[in-house]
Amino acid sequence: MLTAIIIDDETSSRSSLRQKLTRHCADITIIGECENGEEGVKDIEEKKPDIIFLDVEMPRMNGFTMLQQLRNKNFEVVFVTAYDHYAIQAIKFSALDYLVKPVEIADLKVAVEKAVEKRKITAGNERLELLLQNLKNDKKELQRIAIPSLDGFQFVETESIIYLEANSNYTCFYLTNNAKITVAKTLKDFEELLPASIFIRIHHSYIINKNLVEKYINGKGGQVVMKNGIVLDVARRKKEEFMKAIGQ
Repeated sequence: MLTAIIIDDETSSRSSLRQKLTRHCADITIIGECENGEEGVKDIEEKKPDIIFLDVEMPRMNGFTMLQQLRNKNFEVVFVTAYDHYAIQAIKFSALDYLVKPVEIADLKVAVEKAVEKRKITAGNERLELLLQNLKNDKKELQRIAIPSLDGFQFVETESIIYLEANSNYTCFYLTNNAKITVAKTLKDFEELLPASIFIRIHHSYIINKNLVEKYINGKGGQVVMKNGIVLDVARRKKEEFMKAIGQ
């Protein structure tokens, strides 16, 4: 059984979420409800919950600012937002979860299941620190990504990713330090996640970091030589998009 605190400035939203958690998520015991970030900080530090359900937008102190006030972040977070928030991409990049209001029961169950599993892996929350770091970046480009591994998460600088390769329902990351990471997610998942300003899908099997292309070899689709010397095919249908992306 895990303990949870709900933090949301809207009384109706707190009540609705409490009812859904009570009725449909037997693993969760609600030990607090807060209507603003100041109360949230106090309640979290006093009660030390396993999970918090945190509204992104609140007056005076939003959810992200509230998290920055906390000394210890030894809990899982499920963000709750009323719309497609600008920070959702950063939340995904940090392997954290979010729910869109009005919260659907099926989505809530999935988010709780994920939070329970992540809580088993670690009591600390480096992913939360990663989110706050990425949100502080003035360039508005996400600089580090949390990649799920068999025993937790691996934190990788986006600029160190040379390319990604599809392998059935898995994706292989190839990094500048010659490391290879295999993840149980499809290439499509990462195509939607990684910043399009840096990463390009050049083939059904490859996404590349355009900043780490050493050479382009002309042809029907052509080929790229990456920084690690690997030669990858560019699909004919992707050639125009690729040439445009590298400024040609």
